[in-house]
Amino acid sequence: GKSTFISAVSRARPKIADYPFTTLVPNLGVVGLSGGRSFVLADIPGLIEGASEGHGLGHRFLRHVERTRVLLHLIEVSAEPGRDPLHDFDVINRELQRYSPELAARPQVVALSKVDLTETRDGFPSWRDQFAARGITLHGVSAATGEGVPELLEALWKIVRPAV
Repeated sequence: GKSTFISAVSRARPKIADYPFTTLVPNLGVVGLSGGRSFVLADIPGLIEGASEGHGLGHRFLRHVERTRVLLHLIEVSAEPGRDPLHDFDVINRELQRYSPELAARPQVVALSKVDLTETRDGFPSWRDQFAARGITLHGVSAATGEGVPELLEALWKIVRPAV
């Protein structure tokens, strides 16, 4: 999901594979928008529960996240039993809060990826409503087809754009 997204919106070419936690090092890509606007997007290794205590890539991962101005959560519907996008979002935010309340307070944008897949598209309205109940706008995107990508990039730009 994350690596496919950054490769679709920039010239970054991270390793992409069909298994979780493929990304082991951050990958940076410059996203170009109309009007000569641009910003840097980072694909950072996935966060696991316990990362704030050093599990997985732990603090090494979280130090990279501290350099960001906005956090983009790309979540997906998983065929793995017991997983759902809202739970995954909560796990990540708990780890961010445990590591650094300041980091957890940064602006966040949330997108459900792979909306080109039937099961994701069918479930999107329910997920959107569940996130909306928490005051969170859920974007639907597909890096494969480009659906929703321009709108997501504009939402990110509104947060990262330089003060004029």
